[in-house]
Amino acid sequence: MFWNLRERSRTTIYRINNDFEGKRKDQTDRNLTGIIKLLVRYFLSIGVSAESGLKTFRDSDGLWEGYNIEDVATPRAWRKDPKLVLDFYNYRRKNVLDAQPNAAHYGLAELEKSFDVTIITQNIDDLHERAGSTNVLHLHGEIFKMQSERDRELIYEIKGDIKIGDKAEDGEQLRPYIVWFEEPVPKIEEAIPIVTSADIFVVVGTSLVVYPAAGLVNFAARHIPKYIIDKRIPYTSEIANITAIEKPATEGVSELIKLLLER
Repeated sequence: MFWNLRERSRTTIYRINNDFEGKRKDQTDRNLTGIIKLLVRYFLSIGVSAESGLKTFRDSDGLWEGYNIEDVATPRAWRKDPKLVLDFYNYRRKNVLDAQPNAAHYGLAELEKSFDVTIITQNIDDLHERAGSTNVLHLHGEIFKMQSERDRELIYEIKGDIKIGDKAEDGEQLRPYIVWFEEPVPKIEEAIPIVTSADIFVVVGTSLVVYPAAGLVNFAARHIPKYIIDKRIPYTSEIANITAIEKPATEGVSELIKLLLER
């Protein structure tokens, strides 16, 4: 597991895998098809969903809707004040219901017409799915699901509020289906082989300094082309074959798509 590394980041990683074995979709005369993998931050990054109005922890005050991370997004917070944590995520759930996908979400979904697209996201919202992406892996959970406090395999859909006293079938309190800070990230193991098999690798909205998500870039093959999209490009001199696109996600993804289609 990656949890012995430092605190995880919220990043977006896109991976394109050229198919040289003939398993191509119908497309124009370009000899490029691929698999795009995304890892999207929701705490410490601009991220794709920030431009849909969903708050992040990247701002200098380190607050999320006026709360410190330690008060609403850790197991300690849950033990100390579960009602506060539930209220916070109930509010976030309403925010996500009101939010709409933006041009970056739609642009990536549109790529499925020419590419095999998979999204690995650290965002807990469903905006990629609502934009039309059909294969999405959520590393840090999903806001529209809840789980047993004791058994993480007992997972249920939820659109409304979770309240104190709402129980899973094992009799335990229900909590948000979210990977909090200080918890392991089980699905990181699924992300690693996705990255190692990439032929093109793109990172969007990350400082590349907070782990374990930032460490995924180290699993991309050194020789493959890599792109990074962010309003403030982080330190990348140790990453080989990288092209920086210093723009917000919506603009940067649009430029990325043009670059890919010109290959």
